[in-house]
This record gives sequence, structure tokens and C-alpha cells, in this order.
Amino acid sequence: MKAIEFRDLFLLAALWGASFLFMRMGAADFGPIPLIELRVLIAGLFLLPWLIRSPDQGQLWQHKTPLFILGAAGSAIPFTLIAYSTLFLSSGFASILNATTPLFGALVGVLFYQYRFTAVQLLGLLVGLSGVALLVWDNAAFPEEGGFLAVMAGLGASFSYGIAANYSKSKMSLVNPLVNTCGSQMAAAILLLPFAIVTWPSQMPPLESWIAVTILGVLCTGFAFLLYFRLITRIGPHKTITVTYLIPAFAMVWGAIFLDETVTINMITACLVILLGTALSTDLLSGTIKAIRLKLSTTR
Repeated sequence: MKAIEFRDLFLLAALWGASFLFMRMGAADFGPIPLIELRVLIAGLFLLPWLIRSPDQGQLWQHKTPLFILGAAGSAIPFTLIAYSTLFLSSGFASILNATTPLFGALVGVLFYQYRFTAVQLLGLLVGLSGVALLVWDNAAFPEEGGFLAVMAGLGASFSYGIAANYSKSKMSLVNPLVNTCGSQMAAAILLLPFAIVTWPSQMPPLESWIAVTILGVLCTGFAFLLYFRLITRIGPHKTITVTYLIPAFAMVWGAIFLDETVTINMITACLVILLGTALSTDLLSGTIKAIRLKLSTTR
């Protein structure tokens, strides 16, 4: 990759890592559902001008039903579950749980899409799940009250992302990614609207929370997806997905700097174990080794 592509990859990881920080800042004042309603609505409106200028904008209406399914499984449900988890868990802890998304994606592929595990991928799944067990074992990382449900919510979000990823690959692979993202964000906003109205806070949230949700929608969602699309175009999806490995590190750093969150050795160890399991279960590690061998053989 070129220097500009490394820069974009790290910027994307920094933005998606920061999303856990801003969700934690706004979730208590807005409540999980209203917070995410604002997040997806702002992101959809931010992306709308690019979609209007796109020659593929007609795909939005053609794929309205799949976009609503994608909006539910890929945004409305997991975003809300993560926002709930941040009421009890640190930003870093929540981001480590989110790093299990590729593991659940592979598991959903096996259960519902006739995807077959190799022995190495099965080992990777077991390693990744052991990392989750190691993370949850550290009772000091989250409070007893609400902590268990928060962990389950974080893992449920990853499972929902896994469903969305497989559904998107199966049903939406030929659709413009901008249509997928803008359409799914607007669909998520429509789906969450009645629930957001019912659970809207009785007191107006402070200015800091409004700033947090605005940054969350514009930068951590809308702009981040534009950056994501550009990376996929330039370096391909397999290299772009390595951003997953950087997000927990940024989330832990942002949480420690701005919210004085504690980063434990157990969290770091569990993060490394989960990422190793992800690399094995998604064939990323073996693919990287093959690429290095190929490059070495061509330079001899």
C-alpha cells in the first residue's frame, strides 16, 4: 500500500474507534435508541448529496426491501445494542467485543449460507471465542450491575453484523456501496423512529451530548463510510478489512485519554487473542503468508 492508503486506513480505524467514545458520551443523556436514531439519520442525510449525484441512485428504490433488512441487521439493531453496552462498559471493552464480528460472520456463513470451515478456520473460531471468555473473566473490567447484559448486548451486536455481512454479500453484492450505505442508514432511521419517539428523554440533553452525536453521525459514520469505499476501490476489500484489527487499539486510547478509562492487561491480552482468532477464521493470516511467500519468490 502507498503512504496515502496507510493514512486513510489509520484514519478510518481512528474514526470507528472514536465511535465507541462518542456513543458512551451520549448514551446516558439520550438513551440508546434516540442516540442511534440521530446517528443513522445524520449519517444518511450526510451521504444523501453524494447519492443524488450518483448515476446508480435508481438502485435505491429497486432494492428498498433488502435495504430495510440491511438497515435493521447492519445498523439499527447492532448500533443500539452497542450504545446500550456503553452504558456499563468502557469504550475499549465494547470495541474488543465488536472485534468478534468477523468470527460471527464466519459462523453465520456456516449455519445459514452453506459456508464450510477448514480446520484452521475452526481453530480460529475457538481461539476467538476463548478470547471473549478471557475478556469476560476479568470481572474488574465492568461493573456487576448490568455488566453481563451489556456483554451479551455487545456480542449480540457482533452477531447481527455477521448476519448483515452475509446477507449483503448474498443479496446486495452488485449494488453500489454508496446506495447500500445511504439507503440502509435512512432505512434504519425510519425503523427506529417510533421507538425513539417513545423513549425520547424528558430532559433536553446537554450541548456536549449533541456535539457527540453530531460527530458520531457525520464523521464516525457518514465520512468514515466514504473513506471505507475509497479504500475498497484502491486496495480491495481484503486489505481494507484489516481495519478491524486497529479499531480496539484506538478505542482504548481514546477512552483512556478523554474519559480516564482503565485499560487492563487482561483486556489487551484478550484483544490479541480475539484478533488472532479472527485472522485464522477469516483466512487473513494464511492469505498474508501466501502473499509474502509469493513476493519473496518473485524477488529472487
